[in-house]
Amino acid sequence: MAKPGDRSRSVPQARLARLAAFGQLATGVAGGVLGEGLRRLAKGERPQLSDLLLTPANALRVTEQLSRLRGAAMKLGQMLSLDAGDLLPAELTAILARLRDDGHVMPAGQLQKVLSTAWGPDWRQNFTSFDMVPIAAASIGQVHRARLKDGRDLAVKVQYPGVRASIDADIDNVATLLRMSGLLPAGLDIAPLLAEAKRQLHEEADYLREAAMMRRYGALLAGDDRFIVPQPHDALVTRDVLPMDFILGGPIESLATAPGRQKALESLLDLVLAELFDFGLMQTDPNFANYRWQAGTGRIVLLDFGAAREVAPGVAAGYRGLMAAGLDRDPAAIKAALLAMGFASPALLARHGATIDRMIAVLLAHIAASPALFAFADRSFVARLRTEATGIGADRAAWVLPPAETLFVQRKISGMALLCVRMGAELPLLQMLQRHRTGMVDGSASHP
Repeated sequence: MAKPGDRSRSVPQARLARLAAFGQLATGVAGGVLGEGLRRLAKGERPQLSDLLLTPANALRVTEQLSRLRGAAMKLGQMLSLDAGDLLPAELTAILARLRDDGHVMPAGQLQKVLSTAWGPDWRQNFTSFDMVPIAAASIGQVHRARLKDGRDLAVKVQYPGVRASIDADIDNVATLLRMSGLLPAGLDIAPLLAEAKRQLHEEADYLREAAMMRRYGALLAGDDRFIVPQPHDALVTRDVLPMDFILGGPIESLATAPGRQKALESLLDLVLAELFDFGLMQTDPNFANYRWQAGTGRIVLLDFGAAREVAPGVAAGYRGLMAAGLDRDPAAIKAALLAMGFASPALLARHGATIDRMIAVLLAHIAASPALFAFADRSFVARLRTEATGIGADRAAWVLPPAETLFVQRKISGMALLCVRMGAELPLLQMLQRHRTGMVDGSASHP
């Protein structure tokens, strides 16, 4: 039994143990729904099921159980916490953020077993020191600091045992909970998204693949002094353990009060545009922990390339068309681009075309109001968009999911926008987009 303040929890590996955890989660959430429903009925209210499910108490139950399970289940929770943006109440977003900040770690015995399996029983002979207390913990693995006998400092990412084998079942279990909740329309086909999520998570759980992606990014950004990409220590890389350069840096959130904040955030946004339009390769996980900031050098350390994936030419072309339509302030072209990319359906445009026109007008007016520097923290338009979107949200039969490959790219774009909002970025957004539209881009990140 864990002591108070002890973050170590064994990772459940057996299929039945993980299934039981999902059962406990469903039971706890159901009990929370019943209790909250009775409380509101006693006050004379008539709550909707979604109101009862999306409560702080239920969010707390979900985050605690997913953080214990880790793996794909926790990863999906992290995705929700990042992608929610302005859609969920602030209390829920804060609670879900615990999945990014307060992950459990493996007990020393379980860690020792993983390392011995990967490197053999005498693995310590490779090092002069290996800190068994992790410096970071995430959904798929945790990171330890170590020093090789040649003096090289490493950050060693160690995958939680059983994660790879549990991915498919975990995603199926989360999908079942979503369907049972009634939050998703019965006719909404999420099967392609689930299949793509499984594929991406299997890729993320392959550290040999991640090491190769790390090397690709290092080559793409070679000579660009805005970024640092650690390189893997190939002699010790396995599917479950990834040693790489240990590079000092503070949390990206430390930029909030740094003199180089605007330059750094412009560099990060420029990198996303280069990934989309120039590299044809994008690291699609926007978790803030994947960026570190060196206050002394002004450089940004890029981490975690497990979610790096090719950007299909058709997806890049769709975004280029949407960008051009927005820069031309052409509502009809914007709607056509949204339809072509799968963000809107013919039924949605037919039933809510006037509403979508008004939403586009709100966005275009907001962007045009600051042609020189766009203030990401100015969210004055959000309330108007939320009001306009009420009818669309209620018309569940009109909901549509874009292709999964587009959704993963959009997740990265939305995550970067959220980081710019949190950091109070004021950037020459229109000029940056225009440069990428024409292909005349300054900056090494835009030249593979």
